[in-house]
Amino acid sequence: MSELTGEINKQAKDMGLLIHAASFAGYVFPFGSVLGPLIVWLMKRDEFEFANQCGKNCLNFKLSLMIYAIVSAVLILVGVGVLLLVALALLDIICTIIAIVKASDGIAYQYPLSIKFLK
Repeated sequence: MSELTGEINKQAKDMGLLIHAASFAGYVFPFGSVLGPLIVWLMKRDEFEFANQCGKNCLNFKLSLMIYAIVSAVLILVGVGVLLLVALALLDIICTIIAIVKASDGIAYQYPLSIKFLK
Protein backbone atom coordinates (compact mmCIF):
# COMPACT_ATOMS: atom_id res chain seq x y z
CA MET A 1 0.00 0.00 0.00
CA SER A 2 1.48 3.29 -1.00
CA GLU A 3 0.14 6.72 -0.38
CA LEU A 4 0.76 9.22 -3.15
CA THR A 5 2.43 12.47 -2.25
CA GLY A 6 0.28 15.53 -1.80
CA GLU A 7 -3.40 15.90 -1.14
CA ILE A 8 -5.68 13.82 -3.36
CA ASN A 9 -8.92 15.55 -4.28
CA LYS A 10 -12.31 13.89 -3.99
CA GLN A 11 -12.75 13.49 -7.74
CA ALA A 12 -9.44 11.58 -8.04
CA LYS A 13 -10.44 9.35 -5.11
CA ASP A 14 -13.81 8.69 -6.76
CA MET A 15 -12.12 7.69 -10.02
CA GLY A 16 -9.79 5.31 -8.17
CA LEU A 17 -12.77 3.83 -6.37
CA LEU A 18 -14.67 3.47 -9.66
CA ILE A 19 -11.75 1.66 -11.29
CA HIS A 20 -11.71 -0.96 -8.53
CA ALA A 21 -15.51 -1.25 -8.39
CA ALA A 22 -15.73 -1.65 -12.18
CA SER A 23 -13.94 -4.98 -11.84
CA PHE A 24 -17.11 -6.49 -10.36
CA ALA A 25 -18.50 -6.35 -13.92
CA GLY A 26 -16.68 -9.65 -14.39
CA TYR A 27 -19.41 -11.36 -12.38
CA VAL A 28 -21.95 -10.20 -14.99
CA PHE A 29 -20.06 -10.04 -18.31
CA PRO A 30 -17.27 -12.25 -19.66
CA PHE A 31 -13.90 -10.48 -19.26
CA GLY A 32 -15.72 -7.63 -17.48
CA SER A 33 -13.28 -7.80 -14.59
CA VAL A 34 -10.58 -6.57 -16.95
CA LEU A 35 -12.62 -4.51 -19.41
CA GLY A 36 -14.46 -2.47 -16.75
CA PRO A 37 -11.33 -1.13 -15.01
CA LEU A 38 -9.51 -0.83 -18.35
CA ILE A 39 -12.15 1.49 -19.81
CA VAL A 40 -12.24 3.77 -16.75
CA TRP A 41 -8.43 3.74 -16.47
CA LEU A 42 -7.93 4.66 -20.14
CA MET A 43 -10.39 7.55 -19.79
CA LYS A 44 -8.92 9.01 -16.57
CA ARG A 45 -5.24 8.00 -16.37
CA ASP A 46 -3.97 11.26 -17.88
CA GLU A 47 -6.31 13.41 -15.80
CA PHE A 48 -5.60 11.92 -12.36
CA GLU A 49 -2.29 10.33 -11.29
CA PHE A 50 -4.14 8.54 -8.48
CA ALA A 51 -6.53 6.94 -11.00
CA ASN A 52 -3.52 5.95 -13.11
CA GLN A 53 -1.90 4.16 -10.15
CA CYS A 54 -5.19 2.48 -9.12
CA GLY A 55 -5.79 1.36 -12.69
CA LYS A 56 -2.37 -0.23 -13.04
CA ASN A 57 -2.71 -2.01 -9.70
CA CYS A 58 -6.20 -3.27 -10.48
CA LEU A 59 -5.38 -4.44 -14.01
CA ASN A 60 -2.21 -6.19 -12.87
CA PHE A 61 -4.22 -8.08 -10.26
CA LYS A 62 -7.10 -8.99 -12.57
CA LEU A 63 -4.77 -10.21 -15.33
CA SER A 64 -2.82 -12.22 -12.75
CA LEU A 65 -6.06 -13.76 -11.49
CA MET A 66 -7.00 -14.75 -15.04
CA ILE A 67 -3.71 -16.61 -15.41
CA TYR A 68 -4.18 -18.29 -12.02
CA ALA A 69 -7.74 -19.27 -12.98
CA ILE A 70 -6.58 -20.87 -16.22
CA VAL A 71 -3.97 -22.88 -14.34
CA SER A 72 -6.59 -23.86 -11.74
CA ALA A 73 -8.99 -24.94 -14.48
CA VAL A 74 -6.32 -27.29 -15.84
CA LEU A 75 -5.70 -28.59 -12.32
CA ILE A 76 -9.34 -29.65 -12.08
CA LEU A 77 -8.19 -32.79 -13.88
CA VAL A 78 -5.94 -33.53 -10.90
CA GLY A 79 -8.65 -32.73 -8.38
CA VAL A 80 -7.39 -29.58 -6.66
CA GLY A 81 -8.50 -27.08 -9.27
CA VAL A 82 -11.99 -26.58 -7.84
CA LEU A 83 -10.57 -25.60 -4.45
CA LEU A 84 -8.14 -23.20 -6.08
CA LEU A 85 -10.91 -21.58 -8.13
CA VAL A 86 -12.99 -21.03 -5.00
CA ALA A 87 -9.97 -19.57 -3.20
CA LEU A 88 -9.27 -17.26 -6.15
CA ALA A 89 -12.89 -16.05 -6.20
CA LEU A 90 -12.77 -15.27 -2.48
CA LEU A 91 -9.39 -13.54 -2.86
CA ASP A 92 -10.79 -11.46 -5.71
CA ILE A 93 -13.87 -10.31 -3.80
CA ILE A 94 -12.06 -9.58 -0.53
CA CYS A 95 -9.11 -7.76 -2.10
CA THR A 96 -11.35 -5.70 -4.39
CA ILE A 97 -13.47 -4.55 -1.44
CA ILE A 98 -10.30 -3.63 0.48
CA ALA A 99 -9.03 -1.72 -2.58
CA ILE A 100 -12.32 0.20 -2.85
CA VAL A 101 -12.13 1.24 0.81
CA LYS A 102 -8.46 2.22 0.49
CA ALA A 103 -9.15 4.24 -2.68
CA SER A 104 -11.87 6.18 -0.88
CA ASP A 105 -9.20 7.08 1.71
CA GLY A 106 -6.75 8.16 -1.01
CA ILE A 107 -4.44 5.14 -0.77
CA ALA A 108 -3.38 3.21 -3.88
CA TYR A 109 -3.83 -0.40 -2.72
CA GLN A 110 -1.20 -2.93 -3.78
CA TYR A 111 -2.99 -6.22 -4.43
CA PRO A 112 -1.29 -9.42 -3.24
CA LEU A 113 -0.05 -12.03 -5.76
CA SER A 114 0.02 -9.49 -8.60
CA ILE A 115 2.32 -9.90 -11.55
CA LYS A 116 3.56 -6.48 -12.70
CA PHE A 117 2.39 -6.33 -16.32
CA LEU A 118 1.90 -2.54 -16.20
CA LYS A 119 4.55 -0.52 -14.41
